[in-house]
Amino acid sequence: INRKFANHVAGLIPGAVVTDLDLGRFELPIYSADVEAKQGIPAAAQEFCDTIEQHDGIVISMAEHNGSYSAAFKNLFDWASRIDSKVWRGKPLLLLLTSPGARGGATVLEAAKTTFPFLGADLKASFSLPSFGSNFSEGDGVTDPDLAAGLAGAVQDFVG
Repeated sequence: INRKFANHVAGLIPGAVVTDLDLGRFELPIYSADVEAKQGIPAAAQEFCDTIEQHDGIVISMAEHNGSYSAAFKNLFDWASRIDSKVWRGKPLLLLLTSPGARGGATVLEAAKTTFPFLGADLKASFSLPSFGSNFSEGDGVTDPDLAAGLAGAVQDFVG
């Protein structure tokens, strides 16, 4: 659902050329200093950093698993931070979260709003969409008028 949401929101940005970045393509061992010392930095982590570097801005929609980042995202993020501690490279970032539940990933959103700027993001805006199944349709996007207005404001803040 987060991928659908991110692609929808990226499509709302005038003139945007969108790269759909699927975290599943970055196969990485679980990060540890021991693995890094033995194997070095995996090519997939470098590929992720190179992709971030090639873009003018980032729209990311993250999953919340049991009140935390998904294991796949956290692992990729840990590896990427070994290449450059400022993972986001000063890029403007629109941070999105959605979930099937009523909180819409609020716990991860609050954590990311704190940590992402520390790790190099120019956090322009954030938005959480609760109850994805009830508030989003592929044809219409965000269907709740108040939430749609909130999202439009976040996109405007991101675009500047």
